[in-house]
Amino acid sequence: MAEREGSAPVKVPFYDLDHQTEQFEEDVLRTWRTIFRNGEFVGGSRVEAFEAGFAAAHKVQHAIGVSNGTVALELTMRGLGLEPGGKVIVPANSFIATAEAVSNAGGIPVFVDCDEVSGGIDVDHVERTISEGITGIIGVHLYGTPCDMGALNEIAGRYGAWVVEDAAQAVLAAVGDSPVGGLSRAAGFSFYPGKNLGAPGEGGAITTNDSDLADKVRMLRDHGQSKKYQSLLIGTNARMMELVASVLDMKLPYVAQWSEQRRQVADWYRHRLEMSPDIRFLDQPESVTSVFHLFPILIPDRHRVQRALRESGIATGIHYPVPIHLQPAYSFLGYSPGSLPVAELMASRLLSLPMFPGMAESTVDYVVEELNSAVGSAV
Repeated sequence: MAEREGSAPVKVPFYDLDHQTEQFEEDVLRTWRTIFRNGEFVGGSRVEAFEAGFAAAHKVQHAIGVSNGTVALELTMRGLGLEPGGKVIVPANSFIATAEAVSNAGGIPVFVDCDEVSGGIDVDHVERTISEGITGIIGVHLYGTPCDMGALNEIAGRYGAWVVEDAAQAVLAAVGDSPVGGLSRAAGFSFYPGKNLGAPGEGGAITTNDSDLADKVRMLRDHGQSKKYQSLLIGTNARMMELVASVLDMKLPYVAQWSEQRRQVADWYRHRLEMSPDIRFLDQPESVTSVFHLFPILIPDRHRVQRALRESGIATGIHYPVPIHLQPAYSFLGYSPGSLPVAELMASRLLSLPMFPGMAESTVDYVVEELNSAVGSAV
């Protein structure tokens, strides 16, 4: 077990990739040797195979592999025609990449608060904020739980705005029988190594049922080229590598099983913690199927609790300690503390517990025991 300065040996990691490494190592090395020998490294047959499988899994017509999740959102908005200075509604309770993608595409993020029950975008605040000056809305499927896409699509439709899904944490999450990725004009996914479908490095994808948008995004990711050396658009280099696609394609058939294991871990946590008066969960509607990329709770005196868990060898995370509207990078927009109070409360109290497929029930028992002890001493 790894040692950390000033703490016990790590008994429970925040996320454990070992089972995947062991399961796929030989197949990965064998496939990579073939790729090296063939010399096909970027945007080849393995990327195309992964795109086809990912589109089928999310019940959409098109999936376009790109270099990372941030650029997936950026290229989507460029493909939708976001003009310089165009305003896009973004929830403040998300990773900064959601807003960065808007800025990188030339737009201006307009931040809205989050819902205090789910932690996702507050659709009432969207309703109060949207106007003729708003070009689009990004709905973030935060922590692996779909946001209220029906409400966002209805609001956007009344104002002629588009909706894009930030599905970076939500591979195979669903609303009813409909997976995310096809619930709006388009969606951006991330395959960062710690995601539910993780790459050996960086990777992302865009999904859509809009064939014209798909064609445009394919050009944008490859220097705007319609064919080699003929650029119809000013694009960029955001192509997916064959090495990355080959691993994603190997893992994709297992994601449904891993998601079910995550839901089991979440059920164990909720059952054991539901009687703890000082611990609150984030809830989701019965109509949605979460894939529990993260399992956050709200607690008092978070830093003291986190320190106590670390001393017991339990790794935790904070998602996210500073809401985007208060990040120094966006100070020029003029938001101040107190402007989006629910997101700011979440930032001060949320703590993410260990969550990964294959996590044993006995491990959950240990985390819960230490957590209850830590919270009790912090109250």
